[in-house]
Amino acid sequence: MSDHVARARSGPHVVSVSSSATHSFAKTGAQRITLLAGLGVEGDAHCGVTVKHRSRVAQDPTQPNLRQVHLIHHELFAELAAKGFTVAAGELGENILTAGIDLLDLPVDTELYFGASAIVRLTGLRNPCRQLDAFQAGLMNALLERTADGAIRRKAGVMGVVIEGGTVCAGNTIDIKLPVAPHRPLERV
Repeated sequence: MSDHVARARSGPHVVSVSSSATHSFAKTGAQRITLLAGLGVEGDAHCGVTVKHRSRVAQDPTQPNLRQVHLIHHELFAELAAKGFTVAAGELGENILTAGIDLLDLPVDTELYFGASAIVRLTGLRNPCRQLDAFQAGLMNALLERTADGAIRRKAGVMGVVIEGGTVCAGNTIDIKLPVAPHRPLERV
């Protein structure tokens, strides 16, 4: 293992990357993905300036695409395994699987720096949908929980837009730049 990969695994890093040219539920693992500024993941069905999520396109196809890149934290897979679910990289539709970052607690407009040049700005939370239950019965509820104050916590990952393009691959370190305070919590987008 190279020193670069060893260092990456001790801090925030990319576990895997995935994409899909079709609106399939899962995405296929890749050696690397290319992020395109203002668009998303090259060749992915959700790449574009305007919204690509089919239900949102039906509402208003001119909406800006705040869901260009889907990120999930790898630690969620262990949590789901403890509840009896088996999930592998790409199966929840994420483009980037991370480790060492509590993605869900980052504020809106946090910037994540990948590799030499790629930057993704977080826009919000992925809202779990019924397709999760078609994949594994009960999975949608496993990705929703109530906080102590009764609010719903969505755990199906975060969404972002590409600020600077570049290549992302497993082992890349991730640097985190928080926005200027006051911070706004991520909400579903």
